[in-house]
Amino acid sequence: MNIIPTHLLDRSTVQQFFITHWGSPQMVVSTGLYDCSELDGFAAVQGNGEIAGLITFVIRGEECEIVSLDSVIENQGVGSALLQQAEAFAAQHGCSTVRLITTNDNLHALRFYQKRGYQIVKVFPNAVEKARQMKPSIPHVSSDGIPIRDELLLVKQLL
Repeated sequence: MNIIPTHLLDRSTVQQFFITHWGSPQMVVSTGLYDCSELDGFAAVQGNGEIAGLITFVIRGEECEIVSLDSVIENQGVGSALLQQAEAFAAQHGCSTVRLITTNDNLHALRFYQKRGYQIVKVFPNAVEKARQMKPSIPHVSSDGIPIRDELLLVKQLL
């Protein structure tokens, strides 16, 4: 498996990945509305050319914000490798912190990021309601039965 910058992939392939796994390339969080298929990022590509995972991010000054991270193959190190690559890229581009926002129901993401040095620094109560105004397809309840309503900001200081 190779990790390559997303700009080396055909844009329609990246768009289709987001449509298949997220329903749309659009991501809505407190910091704005993003078209993930147009952001900087990295993809984990298998030998057959299939995307096994993808991370996108935005760099603003000394801060990198991860907008999306998706691994098709769970528990094989794909997400970790993509995150490490994004963190290294951020550090090379002068970032001192990496931040991301996830929702209160995303227990898998909360566990994943905290194990990798991220800390919950802020909770935005009922922030998902505002996001639903821009993207009504955001569900109200997760597949685990947890109401989706709050956003959590996680931050990692880069060395």
